[in-house]
Amino acid sequence: MTSGTNPRVRKWLAERVAGEHPRAVLLTGDTPFTGADPADWQVFQNETKSWRDEKILALPTTGNHEIRGDRVAGISQYLANFPSIARHRYYSALLGSVEVISLDCTLSSTPSSPQGRWFAAQLNHVPPQIEFLLVLYHMPWMADRQSQLLVGIPSPQSLALRNLLESRLDRMHAKVLVINGHIHNYERFERRGVEYVVSGGGGAEPYPLLFRGRADLYRDIAFPVYNYVTLDIADHQLHAVMWKVKDPDAATLSVEKKDEFVVNAATLSRAAPPR
Repeated sequence: MTSGTNPRVRKWLAERVAGEHPRAVLLTGDTPFTGADPADWQVFQNETKSWRDEKILALPTTGNHEIRGDRVAGISQYLANFPSIARHRYYSALLGSVEVISLDCTLSSTPSSPQGRWFAAQLNHVPPQIEFLLVLYHMPWMADRQSQLLVGIPSPQSLALRNLLESRLDRMHAKVLVINGHIHNYERFERRGVEYVVSGGGGAEPYPLLFRGRADLYRDIAFPVYNYVTLDIADHQLHAVMWKVKDPDAATLSVEKKDEFVVNAATLSRAAPPR
């Protein structure tokens, strides 16, 4: 796929992620361009071979492109390409003091839906050893004013999930990060002690943000923002860094640290982004 994407940056980022030697990779959705096309999934498998060589656990979520072409065929391909999730379209994974909850944006998540009831039950019963809860969902639960005004993001479904989470925060001991994609850029917000990160810069056609609202904690308007985020957890602290491709047209690609924040198991604090 060479339309709507930058294959060179995409492949390089996949190798760069492998070079970080992570225990797990969280994918924010839109993994293929056409989810119903096996050839698109084969490209993904080829470009992420290093992840499997490194035995990196891949924890995905569905995006709108996973069902592009044909909903049933797209979901079938998605489940076949991620055997680690055992054919679950929404699921949770425990990684020491971290729990990852992945939700499916292609399914209903109203409070009365199976997914909505499951999510509520998960929030009501976070295991006592969990210090950090990571919620993975493709569509943003918070977004810049530009997306709100032009394309109606967050959607009513995203807002319903956010409200469901926030209604339980006072009873939860874990600190929460919500990780979204869809917007091919990077944004970060904090609301009621929850960090909301939008990271959709994995190589797809970049979306310019002509202005960033005051709520966005990432202030840089430079474009494009091909990126990935690392989460390092140690000594009851989560340290997050957004790594941005410095110059996508350079002969040799490299990244630079462009955003950073820290979440403590007991308190939450933020570091200002580097200038």
